[in-house]
Amino acid sequence: MGSLRYGASATDINFDDRALYHLQVVIVAKLRRGESFTFSWVVDRNGGSGRISIWLDPSSTLSFRYADTRAPVINREWIEALMKSANSTSGLFFSAEPDVLTTAR
Repeated sequence: MGSLRYGASATDINFDDRALYHLQVVIVAKLRRGESFTFSWVVDRNGGSGRISIWLDPSSTLSFRYADTRAPVINREWIEALMKSANSTSGLFFSAEPDVLTTAR
């Protein structure tokens, strides 16, 4: 389990390593271009349920911490889906990795 550390208060947001790596690719691409956006995700019942949104801009303090030392293979379809979401007026909304069978079409 990896974590995205956000802000001066160092709030840790947990994602599995594979998901976190894909989020990092999208978030860094947006911030590198100087773009600000919201990032939202659903919280499961263990975390109190609901949805959380944070504002990200190029001055945001972020760090990505991984449990594994190896970077996963990138799923281009997942990156494209996350980037499409990030470029929308609603901002980046975390979605699960597309099923391999549906992305092979």
